[in-house]
Amino acid sequence: MEAMAVIDFETTGISPNMGDRVTEVAIVLVEGGKIVDQYQSLVNAKVHIPYFIEELTGITNAMIQSAPPPAKVLREMIHFLGDLPLVAHNASFDSKFLDAELALINEERRQEFACSMLLARRLYPGSPNYQLGSLVRHLKLPDAKRHHRALADAQMTAHLLIKLMSDIKDKYNLELVSHKLLRLIQKAPKAKVQSCIEKATKAKTSRVAKPCRSPASHSCNNTLQ
Repeated sequence: MEAMAVIDFETTGISPNMGDRVTEVAIVLVEGGKIVDQYQSLVNAKVHIPYFIEELTGITNAMIQSAPPPAKVLREMIHFLGDLPLVAHNASFDSKFLDAELALINEERRQEFACSMLLARRLYPGSPNYQLGSLVRHLKLPDAKRHHRALADAQMTAHLLIKLMSDIKDKYNLELVSHKLLRLIQKAPKAKVQSCIEKATKAKTSRVAKPCRSPASHSCNNTLQ
C-alpha cells in the first residue's frame, strides 16, 4: 500500500475567510495497511475560541495559551509530511484551512487531497450517513470515542482509509490502490465507479506494456502513477 498522510484540523470556526484559525492539528501516517506514525499539536493563533466550539471539541482558550504558534507547528508539519499524498474526511474543509495557514508563512501545499467522505459515498451506499463517527460505527472500525479532537479523528479516518483501500482491492481485484486512483474514484458518479476503475487500470496496464516515448504526449496524462 502506498504511504499516505491522514490529516485533521480543529478550528475556531468553519471558514478561514471569516478569520477562523486552526486550534489543533494531527497527522497519521498509513502504510502497508496499518498506522505507522503520528503527529499532534495544539496551536495558539491568538484567536478567541467561541464557547460552542469549546463545548464541541473540548479545546478551551486556557488550553491553547501555552501551545506553540502556527508558524512553528506548520514548519513541523511540513517536515513530518514530506511529499506524502494527503487524505482527510471532508477534505474540502481541511484543505482550505491548510492552504490558508500555509499562505500566512509564504508556503504552498504541494500535495493533492483524497477525501474519505467522498470515497465512502461511492463505496458504501448503505451507510446511514457519511459523518466520520457514523461510518466508524457502521463499518465496525476502531472508535476513538472522543470525537472532534484532531488525533482521534485522524486515527479514525486512517482506519476508514485502510478499510476503503482494502475493499476496493478486493471488490475490483486490484493489486494496488494508489492515491491517484482514489482521487479518480471520488470524482466519479456513483453509477460509474466500476467503469472509472476499469478505465484507469486498463490505461495503466497499457502504459506498462507500451511505454510512452514522448514526454509531451497527451496519451500519458490520465494514466495512474
